Amino acid sequence: MVERTGGGGPVAAISPVQQMLASGTGALLTSLFVTPLDVVKIRLQAQQTPFHQALACESAPWGSGVTRPSKWKCFLYCNGLMDHIYVCRNGSSCTSWYKTPTHFSGTLDAFVKITRHEGLRSLWSGLPPTLIMAVPATVIYFTCYDQLRDFLRFGVGLQGSHVPLVAGGLARLGAVTVISPLELVRTKMQSRRLSYGELRVCIRSAVARDGLLSLWRGWGPTVLRDVPFSAFYWFNYELVKVQLCEQAGAPQANFSISFTAGAISGAIAAILTLPFDVVKTRRQIQLGEMDSLGVPLKKTTSTWHIMKEIWAESGYRGLFAGFMPRVIKVAPACAVMISSYEFGKAFFQKVNLDRERRAP
Repeated sequence: MVERTGGGGPVAAISPVQQMLASGTGALLTSLFVTPLDVVKIRLQAQQTPFHQALACESAPWGSGVTRPSKWKCFLYCNGLMDHIYVCRNGSSCTSWYKTPTHFSGTLDAFVKITRHEGLRSLWSGLPPTLIMAVPATVIYFTCYDQLRDFLRFGVGLQGSHVPLVAGGLARLGAVTVISPLELVRTKMQSRRLSYGELRVCIRSAVARDGLLSLWRGWGPTVLRDVPFSAFYWFNYELVKVQLCEQAGAPQANFSISFTAGAISGAIAAILTLPFDVVKTRRQIQLGEMDSLGVPLKKTTSTWHIMKEIWAESGYRGLFAGFMPRVIKVAPACAVMISSYEFGKAFFQKVNLDRERRAP
């Protein structure tokens, strides 16, 4: 079997297991790289407006969450691969790394002071849940994309730039569907500090009351945000990668080409899907607060209805709130992830090629 990449030169194929190892490594490196950036961002944001002291319903200045006037409040923390909902109860039960009272004069100063006074590990606060959930989700997503793309090209015989678009959308749809119940479980554990026994009872009662599909609550807005993002991302990535390979005269993409193509395509996809991300953020915060209060969830409002509300409140600016922070965060995260993944695949291709040459 032959796989074609970059400039179209034949290279040795890699197995799904090797693809999973490459994507898992990429997800790990992305988490390690982006988490400190988001920890610093959240700490600077908390310094400007302490979350538990906020009294009015307003968008956070970094576009990463919405505060609401209640005793229980949530903020959303996104570290490149996944979102985390943290709950504050009158300012007393916020996660410790969020509340630490250190004054920072800027981003660089925050990195230095956090490292000096709180230890280097503080820069990776909130990393464990990412490694437990986001890495498997990313492995499923990237492996499915490669398998679907090759199936559409070589199995079905489809050609053209629409193949990455279809494969990227379908791969993300599958990954979101598989992970969605686990995401709901994780949110409940974070918001109410449930033991595993209590969590089991909570899930059983929810299923008995609302049916099995209640485990996929929030699936719709997640799909509306992530599936278009993935479709645009892979469509642009494959196009930009081929163009960069042609300009560089490279038979296939190297690390720098993959990194550049990933950053460009990630930025474009982030901009095009930003309104869906704003809606997803608002709904996550609302569900997190209601969950933490133990209030029964109201009938879910449609994504389009929430968009109309935001438009009525803030106009088009509301739908594109957090434009620069999202691009600044998503672009490097996509660049690190895809370049690490492509590097891992190239490594395994070389290993397989050497093995074939040594075989009698």
